[in-house]
Amino acid sequence: MDLCLTGVGVGPGDPELVTVKGVNALRAAGAVVVPVMDTGETGRAEATVRHYVAADRIVRVVFALNERSDRARREAAWDAAGARVAELLRTHRSVAFATIGDPNVYSTFTYLAHTVGELLPGLAVETVPGITAMQDLAARSGAVLTEGTEPLTLVPVTAGAAVLKTALEGPGTVVAYKFGRLAAEVAAALAATGRTGGAVWGSALGLPDESIRPAAELLDGPLPYLSTLIAPARREGRGGKL
Repeated sequence: MDLCLTGVGVGPGDPELVTVKGVNALRAAGAVVVPVMDTGETGRAEATVRHYVAADRIVRVVFALNERSDRARREAAWDAAGARVAELLRTHRSVAFATIGDPNVYSTFTYLAHTVGELLPGLAVETVPGITAMQDLAARSGAVLTEGTEPLTLVPVTAGAAVLKTALEGPGTVVAYKFGRLAAEVAAALAATGRTGGAVWGSALGLPDESIRPAAELLDGPLPYLSTLIAPARREGRGGKL
């Protein structure tokens, strides 16, 4: 049997949003890896996976997910995680890596697969798509992501509020990820571009501490890091963008 590493998207937090294919991939793997911060708390991916996989099959692997400034420390954590997953692959032949959202959208799985692939030439890498936070927030808030010919722009605000403002100045719907620490800057960008009305933000989607509010109620202080914003396209009527 060839060595196979599978990135499985487990959605934004609600365990009911894991796909059937995702559950099957998790249960079929020899081991299921979940990323944890170096501070040790249970992450959202692990909490979701525990609904479908026995605890003794779950392997916690540390990523320095809370490291934003020390690149050397962050890359050392990736290297250590890759070595641990390579070890698991040699033993179990197949490993599933659970990631929140989708493994091909701003996921740590990308870095892991690259690192493990260098350690194990010939490694087969597969992904199972997962429901994203923007899809879940749209469903829970009633915000329509796209209509007709509207473009959809996804911006990680970790790139800076200026990148978000540029996107908001363009056409179509804009989705912002990871903006919790820059909530005030996001509110200012929405106001400056006239996009506050109709915009909505949410955090902890599907979890007990879920919060979904109009963007006009963005708080001054920092929000949860994984907060998501949807600023829908300006629409004048039904079918206007067809």
